[in-house]
Amino acid sequence: MTGDHSANRVGIVLVSHSAAVADSVAELARGLAGGGPYAALAAAGGTPDGGLGTSSELIAEAARAVDEGAGVALLVDLGSAVLTVKAMLAEGDELPPDARLVDAPFVEGAVAALVTASAGGDLDAVTAAASEAYGYRKE
Repeated sequence: MTGDHSANRVGIVLVSHSAAVADSVAELARGLAGGGPYAALAAAGGTPDGGLGTSSELIAEAARAVDEGAGVALLVDLGSAVLTVKAMLAEGDELPPDARLVDAPFVEGAVAALVTASAGGDLDAVTAAASEAYGYRKE
């Protein structure tokens, strides 16, 4: 996790089935975000024993680590990661109160979310920026 905790910014959690993928996307987002100070960003990938999968324990820990009181944006990679975060949000006691699942592409959304959160965007702005990444054309 990294971040400049002198400012209340939206925190970002990258949830992947793989710790290596979550860590790599976090590293890429930081590298493409254009220099710090960055909003708090944490990777929550894989299972506690290092396997493939998703872990509500790791997700909750990451969300608490990045929560500065301005909300937490959770970006996820695939199927069961979405289901795990949705279940955690429905239960309401494992994640910070202003945590939100963001419907966005994992890599492009992570970069857009980090740039926007680092610039001081609120949770709605971070969510919108990450979601708009679906529109990035590659042709």
